[in-house]
Amino acid sequence: MTGTARPQLLRPRALRPGDLVVIAALSGPLPTAYEPNVQRTVELFERIGFRVRRAPLLELGRHHWWSAATPAEIAAELNGLLRDPEVRAIIASDGGQTALGYLDLIDVDAIKTDPKPILGYSDISLLHLVLHGRTGLVGFHADMAVPGFGGQWPSAPTARQAELEQLYCRLLTGTAAIGALPASPSWECWRPGRAEGPLIGGVINRIVLAQATPFALPLERFDGAVLFWEEMGGLASYVWSYLQVMRHCGILDRISGMVVGVPREIGGLEPGASPSLREIVLDVLGDRDIPVLGNVEFGHAGPNLPMPVGIRAGLDAQRRTLSLLEPTVGPLAMTGPVS
Repeated sequence: MTGTARPQLLRPRALRPGDLVVIAALSGPLPTAYEPNVQRTVELFERIGFRVRRAPLLELGRHHWWSAATPAEIAAELNGLLRDPEVRAIIASDGGQTALGYLDLIDVDAIKTDPKPILGYSDISLLHLVLHGRTGLVGFHADMAVPGFGGQWPSAPTARQAELEQLYCRLLTGTAAIGALPASPSWECWRPGRAEGPLIGGVINRIVLAQATPFALPLERFDGAVLFWEEMGGLASYVWSYLQVMRHCGILDRISGMVVGVPREIGGLEPGASPSLREIVLDVLGDRDIPVLGNVEFGHAGPNLPMPVGIRAGLDAQRRTLSLLEPTVGPLAMTGPVS
């Protein structure tokens, strides 16, 4: 692991009661069956205290191939939201397969002028990684409208829903560090140890894809980082291959720790199968002596714990704790690059 200076962060301004939150189709379309999920998301954020609006492309029946619209149309709508001073946060409706098509069309200057929280995971991981690399923006790897807020949250126990609602409110409005994320019995210590560093990660296949573009994060961004990743679909052998790519490009030699999300629908990881995900991770890490915490609830197996990209985190794998050590947003006077 090398020891370069930490890049500046671009923190969004903390949201205030009455601020406008927009739900937008940043990748996939909205099937009719998921319209109630969007409505439940609207109700959730109104209950927290925000005004909520749907972006025009989030329309039932609208699609272009596997996307909500063409990449150029999605980029144009996203850029409009980034430039609109009334819009204070953007929530992705769903993931999909579209973000790669408009990474080169995003108004980066608008983000630097008025950084806003963008919430989402899956395909939205690409946005978080690329925009963090280009601007330092804190990306909110967190729940979305369809699979998360409106889908998985209602099926969670009432106490967990209340805990998550309070957590997300603090995430978007609080200017103090959140501290320890709420743990659960599913968390496992795969390799003991402690680490502190900026959270960098997302869906593992999107991390690898991002590094294959001209917008790849400089490898220095992984120096001392706590790498978090999760995966849905595919095969266990694919996960092994993605980790091998990160080994070859030097990422695994730079990070200080690793947090692995609960896998979902991955062939070859059925109960009792061999190798297990833990065995795959430790096989590729080899003798790299870094802490690894497994089976943490973020990503496709949500409801999601938020993993804000770029924010410094503290990991103690043996004690099974993960803490956010600095604020994710700042007051108006602090908006912009901060050390």
